[in-house]
Amino acid sequence: MRAKSAVVLGAQWGDEGKGKIVDVLSERFSAVARYAGGHNAGHTVIANGQKMVLQLIPCGILRAGCKNVIGNGVVLDPIFLLAEAQKLRDAGIEVDDRLFISNRAQVILPYHRMIELAAESAPGRRKIGTTSKGIGPAYEDKMSRGGLRVVDLLRRDLLKTHIETACAEKNAIARALFGTDPLDAKKMYDEYAAAAEKIRPLVADTGKLLADVLAAGGSVMFEGAQGTMLDIDQGTYPFVTSSSAAAGGASTGTGLGPTAIGTVISVTKAYVTRVGEGPFPTEVGGDLGDHLQLRGNEFGAVTGRRRRCGWLDLPLLRYSNRVNGTEWLVVTKLDVLDELAEIPICTGYRIDGEFTDEVPADVAGLQRIEPVYTSLKGWRQKTEGITEFEKLPEEAQEYLRFQERESGAKIGMVSTGPDREQTMFLPEFAAALESICG
Repeated sequence: MRAKSAVVLGAQWGDEGKGKIVDVLSERFSAVARYAGGHNAGHTVIANGQKMVLQLIPCGILRAGCKNVIGNGVVLDPIFLLAEAQKLRDAGIEVDDRLFISNRAQVILPYHRMIELAAESAPGRRKIGTTSKGIGPAYEDKMSRGGLRVVDLLRRDLLKTHIETACAEKNAIARALFGTDPLDAKKMYDEYAAAAEKIRPLVADTGKLLADVLAAGGSVMFEGAQGTMLDIDQGTYPFVTSSSAAAGGASTGTGLGPTAIGTVISVTKAYVTRVGEGPFPTEVGGDLGDHLQLRGNEFGAVTGRRRRCGWLDLPLLRYSNRVNGTEWLVVTKLDVLDELAEIPICTGYRIDGEFTDEVPADVAGLQRIEPVYTSLKGWRQKTEGITEFEKLPEEAQEYLRFQERESGAKIGMVSTGPDREQTMFLPEFAAALESICG
């Protein structure tokens, strides 16, 4: 019998609309657990016309009665978390007794931001387009076993020693390499010791908490951050994030074994976007790129940066589905394509004149790709707000069926607008959800 759980994650480079999908689905789940990344992720939810942007707290917080977990795979800035939690309280959303932080999560401290910002801005360094929020350096400290965990944050003596030692080291490195002004260790300690006391009531062994939810017959959604192609191992390295964004991270990032994952739901736009640097084989420039960007409101929820836009890349989607073990696809922003007479879909690649449908592991290979396109007829009708598959224009139905046939996963949901209600559930997926959450 499969576990009563689902991973919901992005199929490409993030910004696929996971926030809305997690919000829509979380109504059915007992708990939502974030398993990777930090506050560099941004999930936008629009409910009843009200827009909410969540960066660290899981989207399930917007659903009454749903428990929300920040797992051990997340890197956590306590001061940012407190500010985000207060913003939710001010909006009338209940946070206390519904938000739980893993005692094993790693802590982001100001020197992580200092190092990342200095490195990304240094002359001669290859820029990878980070948000300069300290995410990468915090994961570096974690892997070098020099990081600070939440359980340690709560011990004042250990926190003080850690900050004094780390500041001495990081200040010396930043001054020598980048000429950066030093950080004040005492001020840092005072700020984070105060923050630690405020988050203390939220700290728990969240792996046990989630296991208890499942044991009691409840259901768990694992909320991904960023997207599969930004995964540290499986993505377009080195233009990736510093964590395990793919489905495997749901196990290591929450403390539940892999058999606790019941199904994997990958979210893909009807086209593709990417923020920041890195290869993007199907990127579209000119008027068409501008059209997608403007129609889709393609600006980063956290950074405000313009998202690069391109056509759906089926070899990339097949790779993502294989890496994640994707069973179901959710297609978002179908309505953005409403005005196009013809819609290209990349069905393969040519690299140095040779045809392939495999995604190269190296950046050089990705940069040499010449996409091979199949063009489908556009529908040139409004689809926004349609919630039944049969009511879509025939050409839109065929676009989705083609994507399903070629990707190796079944389409379970389609989003035709930003609001919660502008979502359709296909019958087979609705039945599968009932078996998981019912």
